[in-house]
Amino acid sequence: DKTEYVFTYHPPTETTIPKYNAIREAGLAFARVIEDNAPPSADRTTAIRKIREAVMTANAAIACEGIS
Repeated sequence: DKTEYVFTYHPPTETTIPKYNAIREAGLAFARVIEDNAPPSADRTTAIRKIREAVMTANAAIACEGIS
């Protein structure tokens, strides 16, 4: 079933590894832009946390092949 599928470990493959890496690299680049331009604050911390969340969610979409 769908619920079980999304909670199952999906090991990386030769196809998914470059996709995961591209998303992580883009997230890191965006986080660095925020660090370089936004003053240290709760908002900056939250912005970076949301980038991390977006990266993790996008990678989950890859791992689960769009099933959510």
